[in-house]
Amino acid sequence: MNIIDLHCDALLKLQEGKGRLRFADAPELQVNKTRLQQGQVKVQCFAIFIESDVKSEQKFQVVLEQIDFFYKEVIGKNPDMVHLKEWSDFDRLQVGQIGAMLTLEGVDAIGNDIRKLYILYQLGVRFVGLTWNNANLAADGAGEPRGGGLTLFGKEIVEFNNEHQIHTDVSHLSDKGIFEVIELAKYPMASHANARAICHHPRNLTDEMVKAMFAKGGMIHVVYYPPFVKESGVTTITDLITHIDHFCALGGVKHIGFGSDFDGISNFITNLENASKSQNLINELLKHYSEDIVRGFAHQNFLDHRPGMGW
Repeated sequence: MNIIDLHCDALLKLQEGKGRLRFADAPELQVNKTRLQQGQVKVQCFAIFIESDVKSEQKFQVVLEQIDFFYKEVIGKNPDMVHLKEWSDFDRLQVGQIGAMLTLEGVDAIGNDIRKLYILYQLGVRFVGLTWNNANLAADGAGEPRGGGLTLFGKEIVEFNNEHQIHTDVSHLSDKGIFEVIELAKYPMASHANARAICHHPRNLTDEMVKAMFAKGGMIHVVYYPPFVKESGVTTITDLITHIDHFCALGGVKHIGFGSDFDGISNFITNLENASKSQNLINELLKHYSEDIVRGFAHQNFLDHRPGMGW
């Protein structure tokens, strides 16, 4: 069953590898082309993420370097990897092709200059998360004790996203920021988050957030990182499915997808250690849900919730 994965950090690893890693088959990458093929991942979203210790004046250059790795190493050297820049591009993927889309995890790199976000849009970014865990000029992140919401600039970014049919990603935002995005955004979503009711972690979503997201038509993509799945002990695929069950109980059967966070995590769910193992999750889900519902989780829910597809 084909899968759409909304989040990985392979670009950061490629950048840190300084050209030594081949996206085609580097074993250091949890997401590489070979593993995507083995796991039947039909579309992979590639996050642009800048470490918090990078100096402010250097951050936009680092963003451009990661995009350069995307264009040259991911797309340029692999003709069967297809850059998706428009929402209709998903429908044009051929057998044997894998779609690749750029996303932005935190807007720190644009400072207070919305024109830089437009440049990233022109280069193909179609999902924008306002923060990582820290605070920036747009909003407070999940790790900021102040717990503030969006700034005026953050609201301007959401308006930009609305105008350009860009998803505004609530993953990593503060609780207040999440509610404000759900209220303001035409296309709110969570690219990689789980249920706080099941695993009490500030990166996960409360039931109130979840219900508000579903009511707005937004999707939540479950994340495979064990600390967001289970508070302690060995983490299994069954533990991850508990979060899916919970979201379904809140009315989200048509609003659930996958956001692995591969290459951004260092410990793993058993039998879900890299993209090649993705069908293990599908096979377990088929023990609990009908094939049509599982197909929704895997890719169809996302395709039905693309901007322009009834939003």
